[in-house]
Amino acid sequence: MTNGAKNYEEKLAQNLKFFRKKAKMSQIDLCVQINVTEEYISKIERGIRTPSLKRLFKIAKALNIEPYELLK
Repeated sequence: MTNGAKNYEEKLAQNLKFFRKKAKMSQIDLCVQINVTEEYISKIERGIRTPSLKRLFKIAKALNIEPYELLK
């Protein structure tokens, strides 16, 4: 994996956690809304897993933000 990709995973992890907490949602709340396991969200927030583009859009919609905000 390139450093660029790693940086985006870290940024996604940080931003997902930030926006989830800003929305006052637990990992479980988000999981229920997008139909995934808590482990899945936890792995994204720890930078271990990267969601598909389709799932990234679902996460953004659940958090009421634009998808690009998760990567900026």
